[in-house]
Amino acid sequence: MIGALALTSLRRRPLRTFLTALGIAVAVGSTVIFLSLGEGLRRAFADGLGGLGPDLQVSFGPFDGTVFTAVPELPLRYQETLEAVADRYGITSVTPILLYVRGSLATATAFVFYGLPAELDPRRLYAEYRVLEGRGLDPERPDALEAVIGEQTARRAGMGVGSTLRLNPRASFEIVGIATAAGGLLDNAIVVPLTALQRAIGTTDRVSFLALELRQSDQAARIAGEISSAYPELGVQTRGDISSLFERGMQITDVVRLGISGIALIVGAIAVANTMLMSVFERTREFGVIRAVGARPRFLFGLVLVEAVLLSLVGAAAGVVFGYLGAWLVNLLAFDLLGLDIAAVTPRLVAFAVAVAACMGLTAGLLPAARAARIPIAVAVARE
Repeated sequence: MIGALALTSLRRRPLRTFLTALGIAVAVGSTVIFLSLGEGLRRAFADGLGGLGPDLQVSFGPFDGTVFTAVPELPLRYQETLEAVADRYGITSVTPILLYVRGSLATATAFVFYGLPAELDPRRLYAEYRVLEGRGLDPERPDALEAVIGEQTARRAGMGVGSTLRLNPRASFEIVGIATAAGGLLDNAIVVPLTALQRAIGTTDRVSFLALELRQSDQAARIAGEISSAYPELGVQTRGDISSLFERGMQITDVVRLGISGIALIVGAIAVANTMLMSVFERTREFGVIRAVGARPRFLFGLVLVEAVLLSLVGAAAGVVFGYLGAWLVNLLAFDLLGLDIAAVTPRLVAFAVAVAACMGLTAGLLPAARAARIPIAVAVARE
């Protein structure tokens, strides 16, 4: 009965109900979009790391964001050092990798270069690697200025086999192939010969990290600890360590997104409280008549509270729809630029948004409901 009365009351003020529900929808929709970015990025990172093949990754010092800067820090001599103790630790191969990021304000001209030994078969490091067009790097020409560009990077930059990609004033690479790999990691990168990239950026004795393959992959954690103890200046990470690093970064961004979403939800709650207070003020005489015919204060309290929750749930339903549309637009743009879906609206995210909206309506309706329950019958009936 209370639900039907609350719904009838909301219908009697369609414009006010619509505007308030719209405000809630915008708040909930924003929350869904912001939080969907976290869900989508987690999936993208999981897929990308799943396509990364080395059992261990060695950096100079702790593995953090500095590994991805344009200045490599790991002395190349550690390749020989680890190869010399390969039998002791069960290492089957040590592969130097040089990561160079050429930044730009325009996404079409921002590139990530992976310098790999020309003789290396990329399938050893990157799952399902395959050349879609052209050819791979020439193992007989480690100094050649040639590149294999990722599929998404080629599409974004409008390049193909035979195009020339300028790294800096000293070096320009000819694109000899277009490739892809599982997880989309290489789809958004450019693979070039390690020696050629070192010469192009003016460093011949340092790399970004070393990729180690082990005879027994299930012993990666133990071997990482032993290498770290023997060489404390090095940072040794398993796939799980790398995943944990990205997860910590995602948790930080989660807090930021929740903070922004919280502001939007607070604004929505204020809108609900304002609407319900105005409704209670306008219906003072109506509430007095209801009390006069025998209704208890708790009935009016429940009626106003149900109206606030219903209003919030209607707005939440529209907000979820807005969130789906917003996430779809974000993915449309992201896939065109990065080849990745970075927003994912999951069932638990929808349930969270609806639950938050219901709590928001419940909280915002407490004060108006209490005010309605305390209205004296005589004053309410006498009011014009």
